Amino acid sequence: MSTKLSGPMLPPANGGAPDSAVVLLHGYGSDGNDLIGLAPHWHGILPGALFVSPNAPTALGMGGFQWFAIDWTGDRLASRQTGVISAQPVLVGFLEDLWAQTGIAPERTLLAGFSQGAMMALHVGLSLPQELMGIVAFSGALVPPEGFGAPGSAKPAICLVHGDMDEVVDPNLSADAKRLLAENGYDVRFHISHGVGHGIAPDGLAFASEFIAEVAKK
Repeated sequence: MSTKLSGPMLPPANGGAPDSAVVLLHGYGSDGNDLIGLAPHWHGILPGALFVSPNAPTALGMGGFQWFAIDWTGDRLASRQTGVISAQPVLVGFLEDLWAQTGIAPERTLLAGFSQGAMMALHVGLSLPQELMGIVAFSGALVPPEGFGAPGSAKPAICLVHGDMDEVVDPNLSADAKRLLAENGYDVRFHISHGVGHGIAPDGLAFASEFIAEVAKK
């Protein structure tokens, strides 16, 4: 939907004009084809939703894409904090294009991501002046945007899911995000998938699906 980002797209399951949108953000080194596979799991919950899974803006030489570069040999925390901020305008522009071209409202838009994509979903989703339908973050971390939790700011409902055996993104980062979000008045749900590494397990997907079914009714 944007001149800067593109990727797989699936029309509404009901065959009609879209009344909502689900934007899926893949992890580091992957592409939009990875997370578009979540669409069939949520078609029954959001039959009128347009599912869009854009490739991140920077191609990697090994294949796949990244939302931002990672300093694998140095300070990964610093690269994450600066990376989400630098990538924010591209994703915001993509969302604005999506809304302008489809007529779908921000409050009928769900932002979901995995790993690096989850970090982007949280940072960008919480930076918007408009309140989204919700944010789902699998195996991610929160880098609070400027103005986070300020009075009058939009506060979408948030779902955090993480495997307790994740060796790529520390599950404590989601636990920390849950505490910070709750302390600032956000409606946040948190689920730990036991015995699960860096991935989305059936119980985590079911938890996220229940969350989506709830926020879709609002």
